[in-house]
Amino acid sequence: MLTVVDTDLGYGQKIILPNISLALNANEHVAILGPSGVGKTTLLHHLYQQLAEQTCLCSQAQGLVDNLSIFHNVFIGGLARHSRWYNMVNLLLPFTQPQQHISAICQQLELTMPLQKKVSELSGGQRQRVALARALFQQQPVFMGDEPFSALDPLMGVRLLNLVKQSHQSVICVLHDAELALAHFDRIIVISAGKVALDANANQLTLAHLSQHYVVADESPHRAD
Repeated sequence: MLTVVDTDLGYGQKIILPNISLALNANEHVAILGPSGVGKTTLLHHLYQQLAEQTCLCSQAQGLVDNLSIFHNVFIGGLARHSRWYNMVNLLLPFTQPQQHISAICQQLELTMPLQKKVSELSGGQRQRVALARALFQQQPVFMGDEPFSALDPLMGVRLLNLVKQSHQSVICVLHDAELALAHFDRIIVISAGKVALDANANQLTLAHLSQHYVVADESPHRAD
């Protein structure tokens, strides 16, 4: 699907990951782990730039528009599928078909509030699910996420991860949750000290293997609904 060979990654004039090389295969579920600030997001964004035409990105920043409704924030993911005229009319008077489609996605993501509710009124976990809904609405074969389940409780996170996996041919996620990565991904890439420190099949690894490269317990976040 994509090969990166001896590539320097960073932002501006600052190189964070020098001479990175790795290959990503189609139909893989890949977790990218590592200490905070080591360049995981930088790597993910580079991968997205290379595969943008076939990928939906659920970024950590989310990019939601607070004064717009859940419906319109999700619909933004499908703007490229329609004409400017269609999008402008739908902004003022939403059409039935996209409303039904988005409602179905939100139900799958356990978002049961009215689609007209503004995202500024939502909790952190609800906002994260709106961002996930927008990614699903893009209908791309590849899903990339930057800690897309971090604000959810563990059981809901697993349920929604399974939904993402069922909806996409390939899944690549930056995660902080090593146990989630080991249990639900095919392959784990660990970024540490400016390089790919580990790249192996998840079924060949344990938490002990991962802890050789970073303190796994320090990556556990506070989660909300």
